[in-house]
Amino acid sequence: MNKLLYGDCLTIMRDMPLGSVDLIYLDPPFNSNRDYNAIYKDETGRQLPDQIEAFNDLWELSPERQQAIRMMPVLMRDYGIDDDIVEFWKIWMNALRNTQPRLLAYLSYMTERLLPMRGILKPTGSVFLHCDPTASHYIKVMMDGIFGHNNFRNEIIWCYTGPGSPGMRQFMRKHDVILWYNKGKTWTFNADDVRVAHSEKTKGNYKKGLVGSGFVEADHVIHEKGKVPEDWWQIAIAARGKEYMRYPTQKPLKLLDRIIRAASNKGETVFDPFCGCATTIEAAHTLGRKWIGIDIAIHAIKRVAKVRLEERLGLIEGKDFVIEGVPVTAEGALDLWNRDKHQFQKWAIEQVDGFVTNRKTADGGIDGRLYFSVPDKRDLQSMVIEVKGGKNVNVDVVRSLRGALERDQAEMAGLIVMDDLGDRKTKNFLREMGEAGDMDVNGVLYHRMQLLTVPEILAGKRFNTPSVARAKQLAQPALPMG
Repeated sequence: MNKLLYGDCLTIMRDMPLGSVDLIYLDPPFNSNRDYNAIYKDETGRQLPDQIEAFNDLWELSPERQQAIRMMPVLMRDYGIDDDIVEFWKIWMNALRNTQPRLLAYLSYMTERLLPMRGILKPTGSVFLHCDPTASHYIKVMMDGIFGHNNFRNEIIWCYTGPGSPGMRQFMRKHDVILWYNKGKTWTFNADDVRVAHSEKTKGNYKKGLVGSGFVEADHVIHEKGKVPEDWWQIAIAARGKEYMRYPTQKPLKLLDRIIRAASNKGETVFDPFCGCATTIEAAHTLGRKWIGIDIAIHAIKRVAKVRLEERLGLIEGKDFVIEGVPVTAEGALDLWNRDKHQFQKWAIEQVDGFVTNRKTADGGIDGRLYFSVPDKRDLQSMVIEVKGGKNVNVDVVRSLRGALERDQAEMAGLIVMDDLGDRKTKNFLREMGEAGDMDVNGVLYHRMQLLTVPEILAGKRFNTPSVARAKQLAQPALPMG
């Protein structure tokens, strides 16, 4: 069955069967030094002040990333990459570490994910990687090493137009790059499905017996369905109509339609490991393909992709597709914790309408933030959130979080734990949290430090903030008159 999967594609792809998909299209975060949080709106309509990890296209050499880079030669050999390529990686990465550390962080992230993609492709399969000129040439070098230079088919240039600045000191950058590689000696290319009509001038030239389009044979006959497109495509960005999902990195359906028509057949499986607002999925489904989509943001899976499939295509969850990886029970949450602790943290924070943040306090005790509005204050206020999924949670966690609250100068702090702590431990936690005092908003008191368990979150309970209280008030039915 068609699937939407929540989680890091790196973790999920490890469990996917080898040779199980026919076409991969990926539009990963670019190394463009930009951040995207446009799809996240709070009820005030104001811009969120923090970076959102799921759309944070800013890269740094964190300790975790540096460890991944050190292990990359071992990983590459495990996937059968030639020793010469592995040695080249070592030299190249050492050079980039000192000259372009952010680029190195990005390339290592992408290489980790490209390696398993080759394994899950069928021998006749293809991969189309969407990027931009800031890193496309570096990505191509890595794809040459993973998929083979001889399997490079095209560098497709997607051209589009848009507003520019009158003060530009260089030409406007208005194109993306799509790198196409096949896996084996044969590959799918449905030329007749993507032909474009010849111009009237070309057709007129051939009627007159004149040479055209670079052909020298006088008896050459042009194809009645048109020509195979060149490797530069002028396709407009998704218009702000029915197709537009208010998603910051959304690509037009026409772009995916051409790729899927060309490189796959009806009934085959299309896979998008960064599916975002589900453009690939809609195009694949419309063209009669099976599909699998993964995204690391629960907002993308549940609030954008799912809605798009239901409202635009009329698909029904459970009948036409399934969503996997989003816990709906305490057991499911524990399973996610055991499989991917970082993804569990993201899920818990996003379930309470919070946002994973890259910013850390001195002790690293902030996993996310929840924003809320307060009357008479222009800026959004914040609650810092820490998530503890293990069973050995003691009161020292509360003391550490309280220190983070004070140092961060946030208004509130929230702690999420996996299980009920028991009456005695809960009382100790709440007593310690009570030392942080209350926040007074128009005479209503809110505990500055609050505790939630995963079962409570799954039952619909949320941290008690002024915004949550206001939402509940608006949801109450109006009292009858008189």
